[in-house]
Amino acid sequence: MAERKVLNKYIPPDFDPAKIPRLRLGKSRQIKVRLMAPFSMRCETCGQWIGKGTKFNARKESVEGEKFHSIQIYRFYIRCQRCAAEITFKTDPENINYEVEKGALRNFEPWREEKALNEEQKQTKDEEEENNPIKALENRTEQSRREMDIMDALDEIRTQNAKGERVAEADVLEAIANRGEEEEALRRLAEEEEDEQLAKLAFQTAGGRRIKRACEEDAIAHEREIKMMAVAAPQGNQHSGARGRLVVVPNASVSLGIKGVKVKAVAAASAPPPPPTLAGMLGAYGSDNDDSSEDD
Repeated sequence: MAERKVLNKYIPPDFDPAKIPRLRLGKSRQIKVRLMAPFSMRCETCGQWIGKGTKFNARKESVEGEKFHSIQIYRFYIRCQRCAAEITFKTDPENINYEVEKGALRNFEPWREEKALNEEQKQTKDEEEENNPIKALENRTEQSRREMDIMDALDEIRTQNAKGERVAEADVLEAIANRGEEEEALRRLAEEEEDEQLAKLAFQTAGGRRIKRACEEDAIAHEREIKMMAVAAPQGNQHSGARGRLVVVPNASVSLGIKGVKVKAVAAASAPPPPPTLAGMLGAYGSDNDDSSEDD
């Protein structure tokens, strides 16, 4: 196996390359090639369907006496996969296609029929224009009108593209900056609303009532009124014997609120004195007897 990889081979001293006979090949000889079916076909012998792109081991030869503008035409031989019947087809440079010779039938291809129909219509139109000058003039007028419509559409497209290209760079940057400022303002507004909602939730009770807090000035004023009531209470309650203490009346009310709400207080001095009780009267009588016995 190592001999096949060497670069230098032995050449005997008496070697004469002119003595080697030249191999003369005929023009009509066949070459074995590997190809794929260029179109779908059906075998005439067994009816086997052969799809486009099926691979075959084929034989290739030049067609003698057939050329198209100095382009050589070739013939290929293949065999059916099912019955081994021979199928031949050759190239068709004129139509840029292939032509089946024998052994198979080419399947119907609608695009080929459409192409042939278009060519036939074009040929008929040319013949009609040659025989009828009025028809030729109408066709040229219709073609000119169609070309004008196409040019107008192209001009409109170019105008729209030019408008888009004339936009200044400064205007684009300014628009981008303004959009950024608007987005920032919207973001700040959303954050403020969110903070406000959180604050409302924080200052609410479990039942959903809002917690109110008196301002500092209202608290100082309330404290001052309490002190004034404490000083004025002993002067108004001399008959009750409660000296030096604040008398709280049941209907007295003190309400504190947020800023802007007045503080209300009903002092004990303005309330009517309570009626004397029996225990108080007996206590006062006993204290008088004790004083008289001590004097005796």
